[in-house]
Amino acid sequence: MSIAATIAVFAASINLQSVFAAPTDEAVVSQELVEDTIKPTLISQKFEANKNAEARAEKLVAVKAEQKRLNDEAAAAAKAKAEAAAKAKAQAEAKAAAAKKAAAAKKAAAQKAASTQAATTNVSGVNKGTFKISFYDPAVLGSNMGYGGVAANLSVFPKGTRLKISMSNGQVLYRTVNDTGTFAYSNPRQLDVAMPNSSIPSAGILSATVEVIG
Repeated sequence: MSIAATIAVFAASINLQSVFAAPTDEAVVSQELVEDTIKPTLISQKFEANKNAEARAEKLVAVKAEQKRLNDEAAAAAKAKAEAAAKAKAQAEAKAAAAKKAAAAKKAAAQKAASTQAATTNVSGVNKGTFKISFYDPAVLGSNMGYGGVAANLSVFPKGTRLKISMSNGQVLYRTVNDTGTFAYSNPRQLDVAMPNSSIPSAGILSATVEVIG
């Protein structure tokens, strides 16, 4: 090989090494263009990922808040139901106690009237003649006067007058005048005898011989 040919091969070898040894300006520019092209896409993807994460976090917070609201409503409803049941129970117990007390008072008054009647059996006094006898239950009218009294025309029998009432059905009652009524002014010969509804004669209205015994 001549000297000229050797120099040409060496020069070509040097040029080839320079190509593989370092990137050219064009190669560097191409790489930068690729990076500049991809960079907005990567930024957009990252933004969307962050946005989705925030949306999921907000949704989770909303779900938890709604669950808490539902739990609070359920607890409030259960509490209100329990309070209403307790109130209804207390009212029922109070009503039952009041009814029991009223029944006991009514029974005691009836027993007292019966005892008074038994104690004064065979007592005689001033005969005032025949009267019409009607009956009423003071407890039904909301009165606490008991069953030992009788309503009368106070000009005929003043309050406090003790009467023996011998009724047409054979029953004898002893009562004290403690009340009057509008009927008494128009019917002075009528007496309205206090008596429990359960004991009132089925006839409703009777006649009786009335005596003043005190």
